[in-house]
Amino acid sequence: MTQASIPVINSPSALRAGLDAVYMAAAVLGAVCVALICVLMVFQSLGREFGLNTGATNDIVSWLCAAAAFLTMAHAFKHGDFVRVTLVLEKVSAKTRRVMELVSLAIALVAVAYLAWWACRFTYQSFEFKELAQGLLPLPIWIPQLSFALGSVLLLVAVFDEFVIVVRGGVPTFVRLTAERHAKGDFSSDI
Repeated sequence: MTQASIPVINSPSALRAGLDAVYMAAAVLGAVCVALICVLMVFQSLGREFGLNTGATNDIVSWLCAAAAFLTMAHAFKHGDFVRVTLVLEKVSAKTRRVMELVSLAIALVAVAYLAWWACRFTYQSFEFKELAQGLLPLPIWIPQLSFALGSVLLLVAVFDEFVIVVRGGVPTFVRLTAERHAKGDFSSDI
């Protein structure tokens, strides 16, 4: 690869746009997994009626459920769709709130880094040992486990992203987007 062919990110806004695009792409992929679950469940229901063998469908649906959960975590975190307990944060000063946000994000960063490390290691070990799925579909298990590893790494990037935003004096994205939804009268995520 030549120096000219390496993409250069010259501005923070380009980096922000790139990260947001990655979070959105993973969320879309997670949504596709949910749609595929629906299609497979309908196929399985109809297949039973017509005497078709649909046994491996359960294996695929379980892998798609895991993929849908893990691939969407970074997007959900960034958009304030994770459960957050804000009772204390709403009662403290802005300076104390910022410190509490930083401490919370630092703890989350350590916890998610631990999760991402083990998810990647677990997936790699499955690849290394050539482990096969135990169900009716003898697929190398590292293939569906990739969604676990990728989703965990994306969540780690998202938590680090928020940590950097708060360290630089910004308002966390999840707080800003939640406030924007509330300003439009949308309280659906609070239910």
